[in-house]
Amino acid sequence: MSKLILEISEPLTEALRIPPDEKLSRVRTELAVRLYQKGLLSFGKARELAQMSKWEFHWLLGKEEVERSYDLEELETDLNTLETLS
Repeated sequence: MSKLILEISEPLTEALRIPPDEKLSRVRTELAVRLYQKGLLSFGKARELAQMSKWEFHWLLGKEEVERSYDLEELETDLNTLETLS
């Protein structure tokens, strides 16, 4: 299993206009949103990176005005779920 470690210098972290206790989570969230937006991460993996629930990440994408990709396979899964629930 490979692991990616991103080091950000102290001057850069100090330059972030984010409260100190929010810096790590905010950088993770921003990275997750942009990687999803560019199609480099799936929705599930992006929300995992952001450490958010499915609904929290959907809300964030809406707030950021990021279009969701929704393919035929996802539609079929959702339709099957709805049939099961009714």
